[in-house]
Amino acid sequence: MLKLFYATGSCALASHIALEEAGAAYEAVRVDFGKDEQKQPAYLAINPKARVPALVTERGVLTETPAILAFVAQCHPDAALAPLDDPFAFARVQAFNSYLCSTVHVAHAHRRRGERWVDDDPSAIEAMQRKVPANMTACFALMEREMFAGPWVMGEAYTICDAYLFTIAQWLESDSVDPALFPRIYAHRQRMSERPAVMRAIAQERS
Repeated sequence: MLKLFYATGSCALASHIALEEAGAAYEAVRVDFGKDEQKQPAYLAINPKARVPALVTERGVLTETPAILAFVAQCHPDAALAPLDDPFAFARVQAFNSYLCSTVHVAHAHRRRGERWVDDDPSAIEAMQRKVPANMTACFALMEREMFAGPWVMGEAYTICDAYLFTIAQWLESDSVDPALFPRIYAHRQRMSERPAVMRAIAQERS
């Protein structure tokens, strides 16, 4: 059985949703960041990066959201979570998820994780924090305008991209960005919140 390590409110929700959408047999294990459990030897033995998500499989541990999402889609082809029979279309899925991982998530992280980029410089950290709303607005404006096909990210077919976008779009308010600035993505977030798999994943993480 698969085992997903997650933290409440983190990007691991995307993997959690994908597992639910796929009907996968898995166990969800919470990592309490408030207690620094991600830095303890027991978890570092699973994921030395000290981050979530981590997915334990029979062949080893996978980390990084795009990789886990692709793995879930490929292991459960009947769930049709990605266009697995079309290399170009699947690459577009990977490109979108890579943008969320490498650009959007990093822009968000400057609000609370400034110490990753500077040492003992409160003014630099404050400057990064001030820039977060503008950076997140720019990222979502680009996605709204150029990358979101609608009604789902890739168009008519629901994919693993939708779980990932939904997860990160939930951070907008905490980053002082009005989600209503992006009406198509905002409507997508509402549609996602009504999906049974999404509701199950969120309920598990809040229990």
